[in-house]
Parts: sequence; C-alpha cells; structure tokens
Amino acid sequence: MSMSGSDFGTVNEDPRIFRNICRDRILKDLLKPDKDKETKSSWKVLIMDKFTVRIMGYACKMAEITDAGISLVEDLFKRREPMPSMDAIYFLQPLKENVIMLLSDMSGRCPLYRKAYIFFSSPIPKDLVTYIKNDSSVIPRIGALREMNLEFFTIDMQGFVTDHDTALIDLYASEHSSKKFNDTITTMATRIATTFASLKEYPTVRYRAPKSADPSATTKFDMVPKWLATAVWEIVSKYKSTIPEFPQKETCELLVVDRPIDQIAPVIHEWTYDAMCHDLLEMDGSKYIYEVSKAGEDPEKKEAVLEDHDPLWIELRHIHIADASERLYEKMNNFVTKNKAAQLQSRDGGEISTTDLQKIVQALPQYSEQVEKLTLHIEIAGKINRFIREYALRDLGQVEQDLVFGDAGAKEVISLLRSKQNMSPENKLRLLIIYAIVYPEKFEGDKGDKLMQLAKLPSDDMKVINSLRYLVGSDAKKARAGGFSLKFDAQKKKNAARTERQDGEETWALSRFFPLIEELIEKLSKGELPLNEYPSLSGASTTAQGTTESASAPKPAQNPQPMSRRSRRTPQWAKSKNSDDSQSSDSSALRHASGDFKRLGNRIFVFMVGGATRSELRTAHKLTMKLRREIVLGSSSIDDPPEFISKLKSLT
Repeated sequence: MSMSGSDFGTVNEDPRIFRNICRDRILKDLLKPDKDKETKSSWKVLIMDKFTVRIMGYACKMAEITDAGISLVEDLFKRREPMPSMDAIYFLQPLKENVIMLLSDMSGRCPLYRKAYIFFSSPIPKDLVTYIKNDSSVIPRIGALREMNLEFFTIDMQGFVTDHDTALIDLYASEHSSKKFNDTITTMATRIATTFASLKEYPTVRYRAPKSADPSATTKFDMVPKWLATAVWEIVSKYKSTIPEFPQKETCELLVVDRPIDQIAPVIHEWTYDAMCHDLLEMDGSKYIYEVSKAGEDPEKKEAVLEDHDPLWIELRHIHIADASERLYEKMNNFVTKNKAAQLQSRDGGEISTTDLQKIVQALPQYSEQVEKLTLHIEIAGKINRFIREYALRDLGQVEQDLVFGDAGAKEVISLLRSKQNMSPENKLRLLIIYAIVYPEKFEGDKGDKLMQLAKLPSDDMKVINSLRYLVGSDAKKARAGGFSLKFDAQKKKNAARTERQDGEETWALSRFFPLIEELIEKLSKGELPLNEYPSLSGASTTAQGTTESASAPKPAQNPQPMSRRSRRTPQWAKSKNSDDSQSSDSSALRHASGDFKRLGNRIFVFMVGGATRSELRTAHKLTMKLRREIVLGSSSIDDPPEFISKLKSLT
C-alpha cells in the first residue's frame, strides 16, 4: 500500500512563477558564473553578508546550492581558512564595508582564493567601482564583476518583502527623522526596482493619490505612495539603457498603495489555515515547534517549517480551517481504510479521534516521511480548533464580520464585551479597532474611554484608536481631540466598511471579509481603476485587463460552480451564510496551475507600504487564476495582528 500524490497535493514548480524565476537566476547566473569552463569537479566557495544570506535562504534550498557546485558557504565577516586552489563567488550588498573585506581577501601576495566572481545585489555606486579598480593586485583575480539586481526576500511563490519591518513607524509616525524617512524611501524603491530587473519586466506605475490636491494641506506621509512610485519609476526607466535585453515598452503593471487604505485587514480574524496558524500558534516566522510523544520515552521537541516545499501545506494554507480539518480527516480516513495495521489502532470502527490518528502514524514507520507531514497538520488543526472553542472565536468572528458589512453595531459589540468577560485583551482591542473604523463617531469625546473601561482595557490602548485617526489624514492634535473619519471608499454604505461581493462565489459564514486590494486589483485588471484616485506615472495607455497596447491578456475565465465541501464533520458555524453547499472562497487554485502560466496575461504587481497581511497574500493567489494574470504582492513586511497593533501604538 502506498500514499498517492493526490493524498498530499502537488507543489507548483512552473519555472515562470515569480519565485522560481528568482531562484533560477541564483542557481544559473550567480552560482555558475563560468559555465563554459566548468567541469564536474569545479567546486566553489560561496561568500555572503548577513543580508544576502537571507536573500539566498528565501530563494533556494541548501541542497540546490550544493548541486550547483558550492562546497562551502561562508560569512564575509568571519575568519576563513585560505583556499588558494578554489574559486570564490561573492554575493554582497554594494556597501563600502563589504568591498573593504572583499579586497582584503583577494589583494596582496597571498589571496584567500584563486579567483573571485563578484555579484552585487543592487547597482554599485561608481565610487566603489573606482575603489576596487585602484587595487592593481586584485584586478587580475576578478573573474566577474556584475550587478545581480536581486535585493528582496521571496517569502512566497508570488510574494516578496523589502525587509523594512519598521516602515509603518519610519514613514508614518507623528515624530520621525527626515533622514530615516528619505533613506527608507530610497532603499525601498531600489529593492522594489530589482524585482523588475530580475524578471526583465518594465511596468506601468500607478499609485494611491494624496487625499488633498493642495500640497500645503497634505501630510508628509500622505505623499509616501507617490514619492515611492516616482522613485521606482525613475530607477526602472534607467534599466532600459543599462540592462541587456530589458524591455523598451511596458510589459506589466505596478500599483503602489499603503496601509492606511485598509486598516481592517491587519486586525480582523482570518479563518484560513495559514492565517490561523500565524494568529493563534506561537510561530517564529514560518517555523512551528511541537512535541512528539513515543511510548516509554520523554516527549521530543521538533521544528517544522510551514512553507512551499510542503505539498500538504500548499493544499491547505488558503482554505477555511473547517475545510482544512475536513480534508485532513478524509486523507487519514482514506489511509486507514487501505491499511490493516492502521485499522487496528482505531476504536471498534468508530469515528477516529486526533489521538487515534497520531497512534496510527506512529504504528506505520514505513511511511514515516509522508505520514509525518500528515500527523503534523492533524496536530496543528486540532490545536487551532481547540483555541477557537476556548477563545470563543466563533462569536467574536461573527460580530467582526457583521460590523464590516453593516449588519451589527453598538448593541452587538457591547453585548459581546459583557457576555465574554474572559475574552483576551488583544481580541477585545481588535474588535474595538474594527468598531472604531466602521463607527468613528462612537469614539468621539470621552466615548472611547468608556468603551475601553467596558472592555477592561488600559487607557494606554486608546493610542491605537488615535493612530487610526492619524493615519487617515487627521493631524495629531485633532486625533487627540476625538474627531476623525475613516472613509476609504466613497461608494461604501454608511456604517459599513465593505459591500457584499456579487461575483457568484460562495463563502463560509465567517469568511465574507475580503481585503480592499482585491477590489483594486480587479478594477486595475479591467481598466476600471480611476486615474484621479490612482494616477499613472507612465504614458502608456491601458486597455481592459490592464495590459498595454503592445500586449494582450486573455479574458478572465468564467468561475466554475462551487462544489459542496460539507459533510457530517463540517461544523454548523462554518457553513455558508447564503447556501447549504459551500466551500472556501479560495480553493488553492494555484495547486492545479502548473502548465497554465504560459497562458497567463501580463503580470500585476501590488506593493503595500507599511506591511501586508496574509489575507492579502492569499488574494494574490486567488486572483491569479480568476483573472488569468499572475499577481505578485510586495510589501515592506508581512505583519500578523499583534505586530500591526504594536506598530500602531508607536505612531502617535
């Protein structure tokens, strides 16, 4: 008996996907700089700084690096043994301290390595090139000196970050350093631009317009999307003359927006497997620590990385937790019915518990690698479902969703706060943030303080509400006075932050919410995004589907009728609000996308300044197959709710 691939899904390895292109550039262009002269024994040393190590870590696995002919990976700033018979590949940021260390390695009578192949992550300043040329002993030992233009972290198959975790504070805080502000904009623009250099894409660039046409009435941070978009446009425009075979006409679209356009997405409870893992479990980035118990032995701590290399994670991450739990049950049940040894571990043919499933896994060592992944996700899903019950998240989630869509107000919020006294302070604050966005008038004067008292939250948490006021354009003095307005969308209904989607998709009852960028991307793709609200820096005209006149994209595919995902194990609270048969609004379409990318239209890039959310990353995957265009989401960082709230407290 074996476990089929269909039991675990498939990982998309299409070379045209964003992250795979970046990975292949490293493996083929950087790690094999002298391909024509190489033999199988041409092992090299790879030397990186702290930043480029992270670029490499996000893009490639260690096994891939070794397969590319790297025998040793070294830290530029650590003492290294001389290897004069081997060549070295340097992958560095173009910083003076890095160049000094490089020259120290390769100059003089006894260099550390035979030859140095030098690759910089972004354009190198002319003064550093001159600095290298002035060392005559180094020049003959340089096998290559190139700009890779690869200075971002590919955190997902269709997502990247520029490693500006504090951008929301550095760019939007009421008190900030002008130098830090300018440096952040410059560095962020450079790193965004390198994504287009890597993919050889030339974008039309659009941005969220300042709220006021009068510069004197516009806050500095309200200009961030425009200034950043302009900086990116200027850098990318130079690529036409500096990068070989770079397109001379626009081939894709870039939309630059910022966190103030949608402050609900970072705090509302998302019910997908991925979001719940990062929201409810103690994770370090994508690392999850758990314990495995074996008979007669002490529990053993293990570390799992939830990432694209795990096909089961790929299948489950973007679907509703109820759907994920059901699929895991079905996979394990299917496995048990095909294996007699597993059947012996179940209880009299009855319904199998999570504990039974773990015992089954331990009883079948011959399937250890595959089954271990299944055990891991069973354990995770079980823990998440326990937290949902313990934290009363169903009731909280229902009020959150109803507030967003205008179906709840003060009565429901106050009732929940009074009836759920044991709700965590963080969850109470997240609820009040959503309430403040939808009903700003309820926080005027001393009303906000009274709500904080009702929720038994410290008065210090009012800083978060003040930051909401500040971010939408009020100055700090007005924010402290109490009046503010959060009008993100002129078309929205009064006291509702979203309008129900009428696109034929059915959703789980607690997953009606969608990030604002979903509407923006769809409008951009259809050519319906208003130019007065989202101006363009380029002169290329756009057509429906958002493509330039020089390129065309196929029309979006019609949405298939959703299949029923309900069974006797589907919880009542998870069922669709509008239908008896429902499924997750995002069904991991990319899992079946391999081979389809060659038929997709021009890419759409969206960059979110100030931190993106997991729901927004999911939207990129969801809309890729719906619009038949690869959507790539970039951001200064990916923030989970606690991180976003912490940053809000630091703004005012």
